[in-house]
Order: sequence, then structure tokens, then C-alpha cells
Amino acid sequence: MAERKASVERNTLETQIRVAINLDGTGKASFDTGVPFLDHMMDQIARHGLIDLDIKAVGDNDIDDHHTVEDIGITLGQAFARAIGDKKGLYRYGHAYVPLDEALSRVVIDFSGRPGLEFNVEFTRAMIGCFDVDLFYEFFQGFVNHAGVTLHIDNLRGRNAHHQIETVFKAFGRALRMAVALDPRMAGQMPSTKGSL
Repeated sequence: MAERKASVERNTLETQIRVAINLDGTGKASFDTGVPFLDHMMDQIARHGLIDLDIKAVGDNDIDDHHTVEDIGITLGQAFARAIGDKKGLYRYGHAYVPLDEALSRVVIDFSGRPGLEFNVEFTRAMIGCFDVDLFYEFFQGFVNHAGVTLHIDNLRGRNAHHQIETVFKAFGRALRMAVALDPRMAGQMPSTKGSL
């Protein structure tokens, strides 16, 4: 089996991002983004997705975290697209429900080649510490646009905003793990009636 790894760099006047992933990893993670709460969420992807993930970012955080968070989503999406390759043998779809105390979220993903995001999270507060929760939408929008996935995110209930978003990221990691797995019954086959994705 070919290694499903990728390393992507994205450099703009606002951010310098480097993402390295191994889709067949063990959940090893290393983060240095300048946005501690985002690092905590990225760790959920790695651990629950069993994806080795290394992210380094330097951004204009003196303005705010918007460009850094969005550009990490973009670069992570590019890395996924590159690591997955031609998608032959891929399960393609993944889903997960994850609870955390009172909060419950559902994430469903399709590596369809068609970017689409449905993000239904009504946060109970605007900030988690010093992190603006609006930036999570920007992260996921950047990801879907560059990974070429359809992604549905629904927080079904929750009172604590930290719990709400943590269930989203844990479910995202689990859904990714399912979708990027290789299906032995589909070996060498494209998981689409079109013959391409």
C-alpha cells in the first residue's frame, strides 16, 4: 500500500502555514499555531481520527486570529486532498455522534470532490476564553473548499460552548477516520457510479 502522507506549505502576506499529515498514523500530534484553543481542537482530530498531524503556523495574531484559523483550515484541506490521492478503495463516507456531558454533536462527511458545508452550531456564548467561536465556521469552510468534501456539522444540544465545539471536533475526527479508511472489498475501485470523484 502506498503511503498516504502529505506535507503542504502555504505562505501569504498574512500567514505562513505548514501542515504534515499521515492518514494511516496513530494519532501523534504536534502543534505550534499561536492559537492555543485551536491547537486543543486539532489534537481531537489527530487522536480520534488516528491521523498523525503536525501543524506550524505564524500569523498576524496581533490583529486577530481570523487569518491564522482560516488558513490552517485551507492548508489542512490541501494536505488531505494530496494524501488521499485518487480515492480508489476509499470508504468515502464517514459519520459520528459524540457526546461530552450535556453536549452532543453529529458530523457526516463525503469525500465527493464537491465542496459543501452545512454548519449548524448555535454557540451559547461568543468567546471561549479569548477565542472567537465564529472562527470555527471559517476553519471548516477553508477545509471543505480545499479538501473537496461535503461536510455536515450539527450540534444537537449543549449548554457549554467548550463542550459544544469539542464534541464537533471529536466527531469530525471520528468521521474522517471512517471516511479515509480503505475498504478491502473496494480495492482498486472508485467508490462512485460515475467512475471518478
